[in-house]
Amino acid sequence: MILAPVPTRSGGGVAFSDASDGDVRGDEGRRTDLARRLGISDRWATLTQVHGSNAVEVDRPGDQGEADAMFTSVTGLPLAIFTADCAGVVVQAPGAVGVAHAGWRGAANRVVEALVTGMRGAGFEPASAAIGPALGPCCLEVGPEVSARFDGFTARTSWDSESIDLERAITSQLVGLNVWAAKRCTLHEPGWFSHRRDGTLARMATIAWL
Repeated sequence: MILAPVPTRSGGGVAFSDASDGDVRGDEGRRTDLARRLGISDRWATLTQVHGSNAVEVDRPGDQGEADAMFTSVTGLPLAIFTADCAGVVVQAPGAVGVAHAGWRGAANRVVEALVTGMRGAGFEPASAAIGPALGPCCLEVGPEVSARFDGFTARTSWDSESIDLERAITSQLVGLNVWAAKRCTLHEPGWFSHRRDGTLARMATIAWL
């Protein structure tokens, strides 16, 4: 587990689970254990993730429907999205916190920008953000139809095929914010679930709370 050092005047915290924490999406016991270690409730607000750009405001735990970003101003309500190569992104503002599920599809659909816009529209001005472990440019191989959607953010894999730099693409949607990034690749580095590497259905969590 990584506890992100992202300062906020609102208190709370940001955590990115790893494979050693288990499948916290599918295993309730593992979720309860992780929540206990973080000192938060195990009743999380979650989403039915669809790789889109919808961002919603939430005020209760449980599934919030089809969306890929959400935010809350409710103290003590953990927000969680689940990943196994996509990036989990946290956006913090005085009085609110948000999370986004941003793989290359979400980044192309500007889901992180939609989260920032949604928070501002609700009266919360984002100040800082954290980007969790995800496929790095070393391993995020894509075809030309994908790279064409990321002008200025293309790269080369470690085997010299076309890729995109997901972290840079996401950071471009966080203009003016203090951004921290884990800089860990879920495919070639040990300790992470990676769907692209082995087809796993297990998922890690990005969790944020006030």
